[in-house]
Amino acid sequence: MTNTDTSLIIAGKEYASRLIVGSGKYTSFQQNLDALVASGAEMITVAIRRVNLGQHAGEPSLLEVISPHKYTILPNTAGCYNAADAVRTCRMARELLDGHKLVKLEVLGDQKTLYPNVTETLIAAEELVKDGFDVMVYTSDDPLIAKRLEEIGCAAVMPLGAPIGSGLGIRNPYNIRMILENANVPIIVDAGVGTASDAAIAMELGCHGVLMNTAIAEAKNPVLMASAMKKAVESGREAFLAGRMPRRLYASASSPIDGTFF
Repeated sequence: MTNTDTSLIIAGKEYASRLIVGSGKYTSFQQNLDALVASGAEMITVAIRRVNLGQHAGEPSLLEVISPHKYTILPNTAGCYNAADAVRTCRMARELLDGHKLVKLEVLGDQKTLYPNVTETLIAAEELVKDGFDVMVYTSDDPLIAKRLEEIGCAAVMPLGAPIGSGLGIRNPYNIRMILENANVPIIVDAGVGTASDAAIAMELGCHGVLMNTAIAEAKNPVLMASAMKKAVESGREAFLAGRMPRRLYASASSPIDGTFF
């Protein structure tokens, strides 16, 4: 392990922050912006089916508050349950955002678990990559599926840490470590983070970033939680780079007695 770091690069663009935040469940666009600023994030994901980016004329648009010139807007396919709907949603986002190619693909299996439908995700990913999109893809924690999505050409693979919106934290650290061992693209934990320690754990595992929405938006003080998440991602990354001490079954004195005079 080294104490030097490299930048997070997604689809050829360099990001200083390894935190990606969402745009759902906030009380207002202004609160969303305040949390975004506090988080230090440079990328914000937006559900095209739920948040107005101009597709609903006459209604307030998120882009009037959060500038696409300052932040990378990451349109996502939340609410899609098959490949066809997901692909259609990404194409609509491309039109709304003047040819924007970076998208977050998520194809869900059912409304109760919000687990990814892996079969439909693979179909949609192939079609979107062939159509020229840069695809960041939400998926299960299956290392074989993660590798297949990388081979298809996805720009980043985003395994869940726990079900969407659950706040259960990182329930599957060993699966994520296996995904990381075989990855040649950024691996970003997507879903499950509940508080700052969860984000730090994801980063300590070696993940390249963390995406979260509910953990910030549903906090009692979303702006303060966004600030906490910023620090957690940074400290978790530093701890990973530093290399933790080995775990031991028995005690090891901080001041060994070997070599003492009496």
